[in-house]
Formats: sequence, C-alpha cells, structure tokens
Amino acid sequence: MVEPDTIRLLRECDAGVKMGVESINEVLEYVQNEELRKCLTDCKNKHSKLEEEMQVLLNQYHDEGKEPSPMARGMSWIKTNVKLVMNESDGTIADLMTDGCNMGIKSLSKYLNQYKAADEKSKDITKKLIKLEGKFAEEMRAYL
Repeated sequence: MVEPDTIRLLRECDAGVKMGVESINEVLEYVQNEELRKCLTDCKNKHSKLEEEMQVLLNQYHDEGKEPSPMARGMSWIKTNVKLVMNESDGTIADLMTDGCNMGIKSLSKYLNQYKAADEKSKDITKKLIKLEGKFAEEMRAYL
C-alpha cells in the first residue's frame, strides 16, 4: 500500500509545515533580538522550501495536501497569545518555539512509523523536517 501511506505521510508533513510557518508568523512582531528574528525567519524559509518539495510530490498524486486542524490552530493561537500577554519576551518566544518543535518531532516520528509503506522520497522529506525541527529547537536554547 505504498501510495496511500505516501499520501498520508505527505499530508501530515504538509500540515506540520504550515503549522510551523503560522507559529513563526504569530511571534515575529514581538521579537526584540535581531539574531532571534533572523533565526526565526531562516527557519520559516526552510519550512517553506520543504513545503514546495512536498507540493511537487502531492501534485504527482493529485492531492492538495492538508491544513492543520482548526483545534490545533486554535490551541496554538491561545497558548501563544496568553504567554506573550503575560511575558512579552524573547525567552517566551523561544519557549513557545521549542514546545512547537518538540510536538512536531513527536508527531512526525509517529507518522513516519505509522506509514511504513510510504515511498522513500516522502520518508526523506519527513526526516528532513524532523531534523530541521530538532536543529531549530537547539538554536532556541540560546534565547531561553
């Protein structure tokens, strides 16, 4: 069942990338440190590049991808805004981004294991995204 697993894995990666880009966009206006802003912008651009790669593969399967769930979006928005209202700092932003990366790594790893029959290109994109999230979380430690 390579094709269904491939499409499902790509959809989950697509939703994850979109969620990551949205999360970064939500916090950018609050960033004070220019190095942190650059780090966030670089990560957002890398996410967007991976999204383009995924879209090429999804198009091959005549699939439009997947949007993040409204519940996940809403919970993320609430958490972000509540934390930033309480403490509008770069440390809070780094904390939020780290939590998001950890959730992303956990979810993507689960989907990688769940959709074992996915093709290698899709698995490679998923692994790239997991690696990107891990590296980004590590970079955020300097701002915690």
